[in-house]
Amino acid sequence: MFKILSFSFVGVMLIPCALYAQNAVIKINADKVENKISPLIYGSNIEDVNHEIYGGFYDQRIFGESFEEPSTGVNFNQWRRFSGFWTGNNGVVAIKPGRNTKSEVKMNGIHHINVEPDHSAKLIYEPQNIADGAVEAEMRFTHKGDGGGLIFRVSDEGVGDDAFNGYEVSLSAGGKKIALGKHLQNFRLLKEASIDFLPQNWNKLRLILKGRRIEIFFNTKHVLSFTDNDQPILSGRIGLRTWKSDLEFRNISISDQDKTEQIKLLNAPNEQVSYNWDLIKSGNAKATFEIDSASAYNGKKSQVINFIGGKGKIGVANRSLNRWGIAVKKNQLFQGRIYLKGTIEGAVSIALESKDGTKTYAKHQINAVGKDWKKFVYNLNSNATDANARLAVYLTSKGKLWIDQVVLMVTGTDQFKGLPIRADIGKMLVLQGLTFLRYAGTMVNAPDYKFKNMIGDPDKRPPYRGHWNWYTSNGFGIEEFLKFCEQTKITPCFAVNIYETPDDMADMVEYLNGDKNSTWGAKRAENGHPEPYHVKYIEIGNEEVIFNGDSKAAYEEYVKRFKILADAMRKKDASLKLVQAAWWRPDSPNMEYVFKELNGKADYWDLHVGGDDPSAGTETDKQLTDMLGRFRKWDPNTKMKIAVFEENGSKHGIQRALGHATNMNAIRKHSEDVLTSSPANALQPDGQNDNDWDQGQIFFTSDQVWGMPPFYAQKMQAENHLPLRVNTVVNGNLDVSAARSEDEKELVLYVINTGAETIDARLEITGFENRKPEVNIAALSGNLQACNTAKKQKEYSTRYSKELIPENNPVYRFQPFSYTILRFTKN
Repeated sequence: MFKILSFSFVGVMLIPCALYAQNAVIKINADKVENKISPLIYGSNIEDVNHEIYGGFYDQRIFGESFEEPSTGVNFNQWRRFSGFWTGNNGVVAIKPGRNTKSEVKMNGIHHINVEPDHSAKLIYEPQNIADGAVEAEMRFTHKGDGGGLIFRVSDEGVGDDAFNGYEVSLSAGGKKIALGKHLQNFRLLKEASIDFLPQNWNKLRLILKGRRIEIFFNTKHVLSFTDNDQPILSGRIGLRTWKSDLEFRNISISDQDKTEQIKLLNAPNEQVSYNWDLIKSGNAKATFEIDSASAYNGKKSQVINFIGGKGKIGVANRSLNRWGIAVKKNQLFQGRIYLKGTIEGAVSIALESKDGTKTYAKHQINAVGKDWKKFVYNLNSNATDANARLAVYLTSKGKLWIDQVVLMVTGTDQFKGLPIRADIGKMLVLQGLTFLRYAGTMVNAPDYKFKNMIGDPDKRPPYRGHWNWYTSNGFGIEEFLKFCEQTKITPCFAVNIYETPDDMADMVEYLNGDKNSTWGAKRAENGHPEPYHVKYIEIGNEEVIFNGDSKAAYEEYVKRFKILADAMRKKDASLKLVQAAWWRPDSPNMEYVFKELNGKADYWDLHVGGDDPSAGTETDKQLTDMLGRFRKWDPNTKMKIAVFEENGSKHGIQRALGHATNMNAIRKHSEDVLTSSPANALQPDGQNDNDWDQGQIFFTSDQVWGMPPFYAQKMQAENHLPLRVNTVVNGNLDVSAARSEDEKELVLYVINTGAETIDARLEITGFENRKPEVNIAALSGNLQACNTAKKQKEYSTRYSKELIPENNPVYRFQPFSYTILRFTKN
């Protein structure tokens, strides 16, 4: 049913025709049904691209719970990373941008791990702001690239090319130029100078800051000065930045009046802490920190802390995804578990603390640590509210402690229906009106992405080497995804790796759909779910042969693997609907080969389309028409259909909302041959875009969640679903589709104005006489770049109203860059 959130009664929508020339006509014949519209078309896509699962959908608040990530030596206690995998050694911090390269490289004795996959990365020194004074740093280029350097007077920083306010002094990797720029979430060149230097050598930058005046010295020589008289930025933090370059930095210092402070870039060599954890060391305590690769509880590594002597506390702390903090509320109860072993004199403390550890919100002590691994369960009830807290594990007396598998979750209504899922995020997915949810993506292509590693005790599920994240835990997997869909009545589909064994895939189907008295059905019951999941849709692979080029051998390999796995799964459940994931290249002869090999074996062919263009639906309509036409040319009796399993792009504003809306008009046209439309990505952490797919529908922080314009575009459509598409003819620049109910009492128009001009459209409706003049309206509009923020979460959201569109003057004005749904009812 149409949901009215607020009403505004407007008289006749437009003044009579004599005063306003109409520039569009929409003709709707409600008697002429074109096709049925599936209720499953309102889909979305979850994958761990932007850490949608960990730090978001999954309620685990600890990021890096298995300590699998290596220590890089960087002092992340004080320097905050905004993308990039920064490493350090011998007083040097290094960055190597790139993607899909080897993860470990030795260069000049320095250990590098590449950025995944940002070409622009920042490291910001958080403890102090600088107004007037001096900043010094040495830097060098280790490979050819574009440039990089120092940023200063920085604020409002985030992940992204120009996501900060402040100034930048950058050197060109070619050794010929130095430039001063200004960033206000964009970039403007202020001044540049020609210089001549060897980029592979250590070169020194020195900045003298005094109010609006900026003086720049290079290798002790004054090279550039500038006075900013246009809204100058007078204070902020300093940072390091790279732009498409391999860079190393050392000897960072800040001078304020007569005092010069050397900034600590790295931890000591005996202070090795897993990458997503921070070192705790206070008082005069003497300690060492190391990562043990020989005796982990789960996975390959565990963290070791060794309190040698002195007084204070030593340990490690976790600040959740990207170190954005663990959100705690006063009187909020957390539940956790941790695995420990060691030889210690006193207790192990586990505490919720402020970011800097000066305030303790809750603490639990453990006294029974022994020489063998043991699981300890704890509860923490916070006595304060803090959106940027940390979980600390520490000692205050001598001893050596091993730590592994640390879990922290909320309790009660903060979880979604008792599942290990954030309630606020789960509720937003439901609010969106989703009827279909895909759990897949490039994570599926990781060699160790295996179903049997995702079931049973989550603390014993082996971590694996991922794609977007180097190390990924299996605490959340396919079964947890299915439990969420079961609770919400959303139809699920998940993908499996093509190199799973047929026996394991047969066991998987029995585990998910088999009777509890079957071998694997009994294992499911033992794991807490006696009834089958009744899974219907499974995809074999993800974007297969996308990176190989148009390779016949690669397509042949995929076909072979699909057949093997499909046969094994269907022997356990013949009712399964299988989706094949061979990358669609319409002009390749390999498409006919794949089709003929899998025709009758695969029920759907996965097609990925674009969504950033406001008129994306025009191209999608052409793609669907062409693809289905080829299917029928190759076999007139084929039952092969299409699953639009990803709508991809790099935007999340009004422009993407319009692109999705026009795509959906195209999907409706072909709905009898299209399973669903699942835009990527369902979720995205705010300020996090580490792979240039900046397209989340729902954004979240550690304690907030809100919808972007594409979220509202999907929600509008889901709550206005009607099952029969009827004939429409449009004269003018509007993208329109229409649907009516089976009982002929309701009619809906889905109208997108992708242009910058207002359009007055005359509505010529036949086959729907005796309608009410009062029409329910849902509208979404704004400039193309408009999107919502954490501070203004509903600025660009659906506006609901009731308006009069009488039959004697059926004219409606469609705003620029707008998506409007008109819902008519009969008297």
